[in-house]
Amino acid sequence: MTALPAFPPDFLPRPACRVLLPSLLALLLAAGPVAAQSSLGGTGGTLQPPVPPGGAPPAAGSSSGNVLRAPPGAVRAAPPPARNDAPAARAPAPSPAPAPSQGGNVLRAPSGQAPSREAPSREAPSREAPRQATPPRTPPRAATPPAARTPATPPTQAAPQTPAKRPPRAAAGAAAGAAAGAAAGAAAASRPAAPATPPPEPPPTDAAPPTGTVTGLPVPRFVSLRSDEVNLRIGPDTRFPIEWTYQRRDMPVEIIREYNQWRRIRDIDGTEGWVHQSTLAGRRTFLVRGAERSLHRSEGEGSSIVARLMPGVVGRIRHCRAESHWCEVQVADHRGYIKRSDIWGVSATEDVN
Repeated sequence: MTALPAFPPDFLPRPACRVLLPSLLALLLAAGPVAAQSSLGGTGGTLQPPVPPGGAPPAAGSSSGNVLRAPPGAVRAAPPPARNDAPAARAPAPSPAPAPSQGGNVLRAPSGQAPSREAPSREAPSREAPRQATPPRTPPRAATPPAARTPATPPTQAAPQTPAKRPPRAAAGAAAGAAAGAAAGAAAASRPAAPATPPPEPPPTDAAPPTGTVTGLPVPRFVSLRSDEVNLRIGPDTRFPIEWTYQRRDMPVEIIREYNQWRRIRDIDGTEGWVHQSTLAGRRTFLVRGAERSLHRSEGEGSSIVARLMPGVVGRIRHCRAESHWCEVQVADHRGYIKRSDIWGVSATEDVN
């Protein structure tokens, strides 16, 4: 019986061995008697084992005999492609042990090729959206009967905290004044005496005419302050000292005399003095006097109240008829009627349009 030579591990793939093994055995049985009677070769009548391309020659201790070669045109069969549609990777089935041939030779699987395994598919873990917590159900509230509607309280308009007028600011400190006076006295002793300055011209003392001597408008008449700082002087010139400073814009005052560009005025407290004509405006305004007053929606005590006005509140006169005891006024966003006797800034029989 001729011995089969040992094939290199990578000579034939595992599937090809299963297909060619019967053909090789049949060819071996048919070529045995012929090789025994052949006179070619050495004394043993054996042929040299083939050397596969890229492989090592057979070992020296191999048994002599005929060697089977692969039939011409044999091509290595490619392994079947691995399936990736399996839900999970399966372990490769164990390869069956090769059956021994009739001559005692055994075909072994290639030792250098590891069995192919399908890589387990890695699926990204599905992230479930967090469930929103369901708020606990609260029992329905018992229906409460609607409360009785109370009449809306009219808003109250308060006067600003800033005083209407203040005295002029004090001069320098006494210590600084004394030191300056002593130095000035020493210097004045060494200088010749200067001529005395004539005193300012006193304001006219004649009786106020019924009309102004400069504008020809009725005197007395009501006007209003143009700014938040108006100086009241004791005479009709800037050389006269300041007696008071008014700090309420639109405050009504009464002009009682005219002199050039100066006007003598009187306020609600009866204080009189001179101011420049540029500090006055022709807007007709009023000042709430006495106690808290009511602003009505229409003429008459029985009409609804729009707002309550505190003493010192300043507003605008819109209309005031001479024969009526009520005047239509406006304070901020509130508009209504107020008694003529409750405000200061309009005379008893004056007609304001």
